[in-house]
Amino acid sequence: MKQELKVLFYLKKNHVKKNGLCPVMGRIQTGRGMSVFSLKTDADPGLWDTKAGRMSGKSKLARDVNRAIDHINLIIHIRYRELAGIHREVDAGDLKNAVQGIASAQDTILNLFTKMNEGIARRTGIDYSRAGYEQYRFAYKAQEQFIRQKLKLNDIPLKALTFSYIEDYYDYLRVDRKLSTGTSNSYLIYFRKVIRNAVNDGILSRDPFDGFEMEKADIVHKTLTKEELDRFMQAVPENGRQEKSKDVFLFGTFTGLSYIDMKHLNCDDIKTMGDGSRWIVAKRQKTGVEYRVRLLAVPLAIIDKYRGVMTDGRVLDVPDKMVVHRGINAIAKRCGFDRGIGVHMSRHSFASIVTLSEGVPIETVSRMLGHKYIKTTQRYAELSIDKIREDMQLLSKQIAGKFTLTML
Repeated sequence: MKQELKVLFYLKKNHVKKNGLCPVMGRIQTGRGMSVFSLKTDADPGLWDTKAGRMSGKSKLARDVNRAIDHINLIIHIRYRELAGIHREVDAGDLKNAVQGIASAQDTILNLFTKMNEGIARRTGIDYSRAGYEQYRFAYKAQEQFIRQKLKLNDIPLKALTFSYIEDYYDYLRVDRKLSTGTSNSYLIYFRKVIRNAVNDGILSRDPFDGFEMEKADIVHKTLTKEELDRFMQAVPENGRQEKSKDVFLFGTFTGLSYIDMKHLNCDDIKTMGDGSRWIVAKRQKTGVEYRVRLLAVPLAIIDKYRGVMTDGRVLDVPDKMVVHRGINAIAKRCGFDRGIGVHMSRHSFASIVTLSEGVPIETVSRMLGHKYIKTTQRYAELSIDKIREDMQLLSKQIAGKFTLTML
């Protein structure tokens, strides 16, 4: 038998406030009981229509109260349909909790997400990097904004979590937040970890992610061409911000350091070897993997430029990432680039045109980039057409005269 949902709005007339208004209450009734809640708004009892369950008239108070009633009524029916998709019968108390975003035992999305992140924070520096922990914080923030700004709720109990919620959140990340598919997928993976913890702890009996598939992100590691790099290097910045941005981009291009590693690069990370060469020997912020890079002429010149400027031990004066992004794109536009460039493109360019295209073995490049696996380096390394042409010319010379074809 189909379960019925009944919603009633009424005034708590035995609680008249000093301004003469009474609290508006709601009552939810399902096949499994009844639950009462407050709308946290007050109405004029003299203008209350008991039969309609709302205020009469067109005053501002009436419009505000009726709008609040319509909103909560809509949310109740949406949450009811969501819970009905999980449970055969919907408990009135569970429905109220789902509507108000509360749970009796703190088993809510944001509470458990916070608990997980607190555990990761304690393990930062052990088996999680600082940069990795920051990604979990960003994922939590996105979830919080979706719940509180998009859904207008304080939190959501896990029992109210449905497949449609996951779909709506995924759409929110990509459409409302305009995040890339890769970033959206990362945030959803962190969220699913929260849910799997809840399943393992017995809070949830099933994984609402079952059957959900994320879109495959087409990762294209862009790199500058040699001609573009030459033009960029010769460009004259228009202001101090652009100059710092250019220096950061070129430092990354000739060392392979990521933005976060350049920002944290310390004078103690630069070592002078027995032959007089200077090297960066440090650990990546993202993974904690050690990397070693010999400093070439360009990064050495940039280091000398900022010597004495920084007073906190850092090597470079690295602006905010968005400042760098705007600065290098302003320069790229003046250079006639027909596309935008990103900060991380410098790291890709190091892997491609500065090292691999010049014959540096991929094993060496992988170590300099601080990659755990060569497979990761292969995704970064986009060999240029020039390099392919050079390799084939060399091969042609090497096998000349070694193979002959007998014609019949």
